[in-house]
Amino acid sequence: MKITSTAISLTVDDVPASAAFLAKHFGFHQAMAAEGFASLVREDAANVIFLQRGIEALPEGFRDQHAAGVIVAFTVTDLEAEYARLQREGAPITMPPREEPWGERLLQVTDPNGVVLQLVAWATPERR
Repeated sequence: MKITSTAISLTVDDVPASAAFLAKHFGFHQAMAAEGFASLVREDAANVIFLQRGIEALPEGFRDQHAAGVIVAFTVTDLEAEYARLQREGAPITMPPREEPWGERLLQVTDPNGVVLQLVAWATPERR
């Protein structure tokens, strides 16, 4: 098997709202869209797909579920600069920067559909 790309599909109520949020705050652009569907891409990240809850393209029994319990995480090189940028842009920061005991530094924002997006940087040995 050869994997040629990776995508994360999330089921939301308002596809355009999540797509616009990802474009505005994370630099993704829309590659494809249709009623109830948007595929967003960025050269240095996995594709993110939003599907409208209830759409028939989803398996029966799964159609009415909302993306929950999922965190979309992006590793970045300068977490503090990203935090400052997101604050300037007025992004809803739902977890300010913090450092976990295992060395992960992170912050989280939440999009209009409740999708949690996390920026991560790993602490250097001198920061631990």
